[in-house]
Amino acid sequence: MEADWEVEIGGGAPVIEAEGPGWIDLRKQPERVSEIAEAAGFAALGKLLTALNGPESPWWTSKCDLWQEETGELACYVDLLPVDGRVFGEWKQAESFCRAYVARLAGEPERRGSAEDAEVSVDLVIRAAVAGEAEGFGITAYLSAGSADPAEAAAALSAAMDAFADALAAVASPAPGGSKLQ
Repeated sequence: MEADWEVEIGGGAPVIEAEGPGWIDLRKQPERVSEIAEAAGFAALGKLLTALNGPESPWWTSKCDLWQEETGELACYVDLLPVDGRVFGEWKQAESFCRAYVARLAGEPERRGSAEDAEVSVDLVIRAAVAGEAEGFGITAYLSAGSADPAEAAAALSAAMDAFADALAAVASPAPGGSKLQ
């Protein structure tokens, strides 16, 4: 699995606007994951969202999407925010986490490929984030799997989602953030 990270802040860059219209708090109501159309259509995404919002997880999610490119690549994104502080108070906290997570994936050869002929990648993007009264930073995680065979791409993305959740659990919890407004 190929993994990388970057920062997209300011100058018209997207902002994670958590808790917006249609948001479902899966930490409080995990059974509602089936109400998320993308998760209902791709069981592995529902499993990932349930894991990321689980009681032991240091994360919560605000948005996700799933799509298939004309090339056959299957991809998704999930917006991640730390439970402590609701957002990262400083972008350096998010950067530190991204560096550790990418290093974790790079250090485990079994995570580099999820299917024999599929190209699998995880890209973490640090973005400005707003969660209620909390302002700071969050991470948009993009996961993708490409293959000439759509079924293989789906299987590879499913495996990548499992590996993503497993690796998140193995990396130290994000440092408590705190909002810039606190």
